[in-house]
Amino acid sequence: MIITQKAMSRRTVLRGLGASVTLPLLDGMVPAYAALRATATPAQRLGIVYVPMGAVMENWTPATEGAGFELSPILQPLAPVRDQLLVLTGLDNQPAVALPGEPAGGHGRIGAAFLTGVHAKPTEGVDFRAGVSIDQIAGAELGRETQLASLEVGLESTDLAGACDVGYSCAYVNTLCWRSPTTPLPMENNPRAVFERLFGDSDSTDSTARATRLRRNRSLLDSVRGAVSDRRRELGTGDQVRLTEYLDAIRDVERRIQLAEAQSDRELPLFERPAGSIPESFEEYARIMIDLQILAFESDMTRVITFMIGKELSSRTFPELGVPDQHHPLSHHQNKPESLEKLTRVQVFQAGLLAYYLERLRSTPDGDGSLLDHMTLIYGSGMSNSNLHVPLGLPILVAGGGAGTLRGGRHIRYPEGTPLSNLYQTVLSKLGVPVERIGDSTGMFRELSGV
Repeated sequence: MIITQKAMSRRTVLRGLGASVTLPLLDGMVPAYAALRATATPAQRLGIVYVPMGAVMENWTPATEGAGFELSPILQPLAPVRDQLLVLTGLDNQPAVALPGEPAGGHGRIGAAFLTGVHAKPTEGVDFRAGVSIDQIAGAELGRETQLASLEVGLESTDLAGACDVGYSCAYVNTLCWRSPTTPLPMENNPRAVFERLFGDSDSTDSTARATRLRRNRSLLDSVRGAVSDRRRELGTGDQVRLTEYLDAIRDVERRIQLAEAQSDRELPLFERPAGSIPESFEEYARIMIDLQILAFESDMTRVITFMIGKELSSRTFPELGVPDQHHPLSHHQNKPESLEKLTRVQVFQAGLLAYYLERLRSTPDGDGSLLDHMTLIYGSGMSNSNLHVPLGLPILVAGGGAGTLRGGRHIRYPEGTPLSNLYQTVLSKLGVPVERIGDSTGMFRELSGV
């Protein structure tokens, strides 16, 4: 077959002053004939979003099962994306349960086991040991076609060392991601550092070097303006609009980061401030980090991102929600109605951040669909009852279309004792990354695709 219209490469980038901006998937990057476009396999992506210290399960779990379920109070913000949402009830992370004689602290075990399905070694030293996390398993395969195998971001400082939980190293709560059983990966919480990792022109995030680069080039996009103009001449009208929107999105994120940096010397009362220059508003901070992830997916810089909204033992407060209590102490609610109501408020807010993430994915075109259509996103926490550190019956959601492998709009209840790792083994298989076993997995689910 002869193709008369030349296709642009997905690897095409705009360059200037040593910086590069990878282009999103444009119509001009695929063969001209619709028949060929229809047979193209869309890139699948994996997103993981973690919230710490469980959920108020009576306010999380839908009352009914199947397609006719009603969203629970905590899940109400997700109503606009309900059709691409699976609520999974009854999944256990048994490897996070304490073995006889182990330290009572549960947060270290829970963080380490959530994506690995492996029981962490109790230690307060550097001889920590867990397992390889599912994001790294996926990244090893999906990252063959991207510049970054995976991206790990969070909204809290992870610069603590030593012991964070009784008997457990801070390594177990600072991250969810493990490249090997003894190699935890840092979660980047500085928006500027994430931006420069994706689009910057230097491996250094040193503040002096960064200031020098910013003076030399006030906006990364200014350095590639000429290249953009040249490239636009090769594009159709739709691609020109798409490229303009994409570059505007990058510019907007950088503008917001610069604004946050200009405000970085201001005192931020009432809530713990993560390291790095961040917006005064925690919600704005979270949205910037979400928007950076959208850009990373859209430009195909990576197809695997783990996002830790909060870490176990978080001391963050939420004064903007009328919750001045630190999150961790509040999570030990002792079944007090006032504490449960405050926790519910926090968890509704977190669900709202997820809703923003999913709606941004849904509104971002990707090939013949949207990023959300080609995404499998897992949202959840490593415990259910935070008062007792219970890692069973977890609050878990799966969102997205999975490139046709997922059918949302349902609440699925699994039998007691079903391993969370079964979900991971299923998801990896659907991503084209088959594995024999993940942690304590015992098999795969058929229900996610509606079969």
